[in-house]
Amino acid sequence: MPVATARTQHIRSALLRWYGQHGRDLPWRRTRDPYRILVSEVMLQQTQVDRVKPYYRAWLARWPTVRALARASRADVIRAWSGLGYNRRAVNIHRAA
Repeated sequence: MPVATARTQHIRSALLRWYGQHGRDLPWRRTRDPYRILVSEVMLQQTQVDRVKPYYRAWLARWPTVRALARASRADVIRAWSGLGYNRRAVNIHRAA
């Protein structure tokens, strides 16, 4: 891997400083759990962040693990997804579980 130049280090520092001051506090940024990250990524496809946040929290309260989601009925999953649009995403994340 190439050594970062002084310019790239300056840019990196500036970006991190900006993010520290202006970055949004989003719930999926505070986890390393692959399931939670997957849920956020799928929900955020074609959907605005502010619309996703309450659905993300409700989803994880209802199905906190892949195993819990796998045990859910497809109908329940689609109902919980209702309002996010593109219900095919709900079906696919359920199938992935």
